[in-house]
Amino acid sequence: MRTFGTQGPVNPEVNYVVSRSDEIADFIDRVKNGKYIVLFAPRQTGKTTLFRAAIDALINDAFFPIQLNFELYVDYPAPDFYRSFYRRLCEEIQHVFEKCGDTPSKGLNHFLDNTEVTDQVSMMEFFKQLVSLLPHHGNSQKVVLIIDEFDAIPPDAVRGFLHSLRYIYLEQSDSRCPYSVGIVGVKNITQLNYDRSISPFNIQDEYHLPNFTLVQVRELLEQYTEEVGQAFAPKVITSIHKQTAGQPFLVNRCAQILTEEMDIPKSETITMPHFSKAHTQLLEEGNTNIEQLLANIRENSSFESVLTRIISYKRGVSFNLDNEIISELVTYGIITKSTDRMCEIANPIYQHHIQKNIKPLPSKPPAQTPDTHPH
Repeated sequence: MRTFGTQGPVNPEVNYVVSRSDEIADFIDRVKNGKYIVLFAPRQTGKTTLFRAAIDALINDAFFPIQLNFELYVDYPAPDFYRSFYRRLCEEIQHVFEKCGDTPSKGLNHFLDNTEVTDQVSMMEFFKQLVSLLPHHGNSQKVVLIIDEFDAIPPDAVRGFLHSLRYIYLEQSDSRCPYSVGIVGVKNITQLNYDRSISPFNIQDEYHLPNFTLVQVRELLEQYTEEVGQAFAPKVITSIHKQTAGQPFLVNRCAQILTEEMDIPKSETITMPHFSKAHTQLLEEGNTNIEQLLANIRENSSFESVLTRIISYKRGVSFNLDNEIISELVTYGIITKSTDRMCEIANPIYQHHIQKNIKPLPSKPPAQTPDTHPH
């Protein structure tokens, strides 16, 4: 029996998975149009799961998708980063051939064994030669480079790396390599540590991965019902979506509590009294998603002040992505835009934990100490 996944990317063989077919199709369309795509969203929102599914679809469509992860490169010196980056590239190229049931040519193997990448220029030159050595049937010469955890790239490498990608993109050729790029992370490019006087990646096509819709939450829970036979009352499904706002981790965690931790007989329908208990547990427990939420808030002292105003002030805070603090809070998935174009906390569960953990504003200004010093 499969389970609701709350630890890392979900696996369709062992977890219930929302198909996200529209989102995957949107991403693949951008790849086919040669876009250089960026997706920056909080952890545990399904980014990696979506891109893994997209990679399989791209291979079936005769593209050559290379997936990398920069998570281990925090604090790496730039030359060491590029050398390791190249080794991972070679491994992933071999992996793509294996998934396609093919093997690299002798010429490609010789090229990979006798090439070094030590900086952004040698990286650009490597890609330029790589495309001529890949199979040329269909779209297979069109390399798609997908980088997960991009914001862990060493600070002294990020600017040159992005400049190199921008230089390749501006060639505007069907034979450019990589033809399309997907950059995935938590921190936005503008929040990374490089010289902001020059924008090395202003060619980006921003991709937004939304939370689950009510239809998708229902789809997820119905997979469990079909396998196990235990139904969710319709009001439970709508309540899960309303309280989580479709945040993927919270949806799966709530379902996990209901189906694995509450010992509800499988012959019984999961009803609102059951949901109320699971909801209370979500409000009281310190799971990894809530811990990350609070860690992000504590990391920036300005966050707490803005969040307190959003929650406490009747006048609220206007939603303005040009404001750096608001932009970061959105990127971390902490706030969103309300229907009246004001800031609001992303979901009621987050609001509860934020209210419980931030200092309330004083109800009135503190009294001023009289000036007793003679003039």
